[in-house]
Amino acid sequence: MTRPRNPLLVELPLLVWLVLVWGALWGDFRAGNLVFGALLALLVTWVLYLPPVQLSGRFNPVHFALFTATFVWQVAKASFEVLLVALLVGPRTRNAVVGVQLRTRSDLLLTATGHTMTLIPGSLVIEVDRANGTLYFHALNVRTPEQAEDFRRAVLRIEAAWIRIMGTREELAALRAERRPGTGRAQDSAAIRAPITSQQQIVRGRGDDDGAAAETTDRPAGQALPGTEEDRP
Repeated sequence: MTRPRNPLLVELPLLVWLVLVWGALWGDFRAGNLVFGALLALLVTWVLYLPPVQLSGRFNPVHFALFTATFVWQVAKASFEVLLVALLVGPRTRNAVVGVQLRTRSDLLLTATGHTMTLIPGSLVIEVDRANGTLYFHALNVRTPEQAEDFRRAVLRIEAAWIRIMGTREELAALRAERRPGTGRAQDSAAIRAPITSQQQIVRGRGDDDGAAAETTDRPAGQALPGTEEDRP
């Protein structure tokens, strides 16, 4: 039984990248060295077989440009918020392992979503359940179930952005069928938000550990702690 392979046109970007890396490693971009690097690249891709990547056949450059711009901004913003966590919360920081089941089963979109989350400071992929399309993250400063749910929604927004960029038409149609609560319309933007909690949550969480015992002993009986379910309308 023969194994399916990607056509040469699909493998071409990988081959070009391997040739460029070969030339950079040797510091020699003369034709002879690049031809030898191309032969080695063909040998590597033939011997070290990778399963073919299933592509959707579509790519939206407008959504990709919007995604790129917001991604750069969110990396900078999340870097500053990680600094706030280190300075204001320090060793009292509570982290969590959060599992997120994605909509897609595409290896490409699964990888793109996981890498995007990992590149934004504050989260890291620690395990992948490929069969069920689930990513497990170590998430910084996730202190409550509500914040864990906010983190899951952030991951799903990034997955949705990648679907708008290069998902299949079926995935895109299913995404457009989803409605935002309270608006009655689907999200059509590939803009993303950082998965880390906001600055206000960081500052508010600074005294949670120090002040919890005092609030518990000083408050009158039957009075809820600030921010608990009993205070919410």
